[in-house]
Amino acid sequence: MQSGFEPVWEVCVHILDDPTGLSERAQDLLARTGWREPDSSPRLATDFLRVRDRTGFWIPAPMKLVIRREAFAARFGGLRYVVRQNVALPGVVREVQRRWDFDLRCRMRRDEWGWYFDFVGEHVSSPVAYAVHTDGRVGVTIGEPFMEIAPSVYHLIESHAVLDQVASWQSGFVQAAGSDWVALVDRLDGLSEVAEASGPCARWLLGENVAIRDVLSYPSEGARARHVAVWVRNEHGLNQVEAALAQASPVTAAEGDPGDRRRSRVYW
Repeated sequence: MQSGFEPVWEVCVHILDDPTGLSERAQDLLARTGWREPDSSPRLATDFLRVRDRTGFWIPAPMKLVIRREAFAARFGGLRYVVRQNVALPGVVREVQRRWDFDLRCRMRRDEWGWYFDFVGEHVSSPVAYAVHTDGRVGVTIGEPFMEIAPSVYHLIESHAVLDQVASWQSGFVQAAGSDWVALVDRLDGLSEVAEASGPCARWLLGENVAIRDVLSYPSEGARARHVAVWVRNEHGLNQVEAALAQASPVTAAEGDPGDRRRSRVYW
């Protein structure tokens, strides 16, 4: 968990005017697809808002919430960009484009680590709300609680930039029992972690012909599950992944259930 404020936030120059803190990959994504939408209506500054504390009483917005929310509005407010990704449909793989909006929404909530506030996020029909915590993390909520998806807004944009980069590659999902995916990564040469796009809840590994994304789901109830997606650039990458999976776990039996035996593999 992060603490304090990133220095670049304190400057509060809009990200499209000064992309300091972003990699060349992310800067290219914003240069190609990003734009800034002017405010369509006046917004009351957070300083003048009242919020409910954990007991339900209305109080003036705490200073830490004011600083983080206003810094977000100054640095990212009105930002729009488009992320390409490929989606597997029956018998075909299509490239789709998803728009992300960084406009503030009204909801603000408190949890045991501080406060968080909503922003628009991805343009899809979904019960998920996107939020930024006062400790810098980005997360989602489905009602409650806050579930982290990225250590910061910068990490989120960097992750989208990697996703956009591999949009033309062939994608699939790993079915791997236990920690077989870890063994898969160990057996794939040339992969390195994209640190600026990774964190405790989402991790990118990128090579010349293979990309792997390991993320925690955000269910409406129950524990968060680990999902692993794989992209291959060409036939060499495909052969590399399948060979590594075969070495990692030729046959895996679920603990306590000898009848549940399955091969770890990628579903393309």
